[in-house]
Amino acid sequence: MGQADALAAVPAGALGIEPLEEGEVLVPVRRSQDERWNTNLAAARQFHTREGHLRPARGHVEMIDGGGEGAQEAVKLGAFVDNSRRRAAKLSPERRAALDELNMRW
Repeated sequence: MGQADALAAVPAGALGIEPLEEGEVLVPVRRSQDERWNTNLAAARQFHTREGHLRPARGHVEMIDGGGEGAQEAVKLGAFVDNSRRRAAKLSPERRAALDELNMRW
């Protein structure tokens, strides 16, 4: 029995999802730049609290609470920190101060 056959055997609605209506298009929710910043900063704070520094590896991914019941969100923290360093001159004073509070190494 293949995966498609197994899914076909599941009764409609059993997974708590409904099929799209004809012509309906699923569009991902776009997050604002401020929302993305706040998510990245929350991940940086969590990492700093746990590790005592803000020097994650470039490929480090930090899991934070996604807001739902036990939902987790993956944040590419290493890339965020690296990019923040590279773009330090373009960051607002408020954003620089928030990272300075975490002992950001510029």
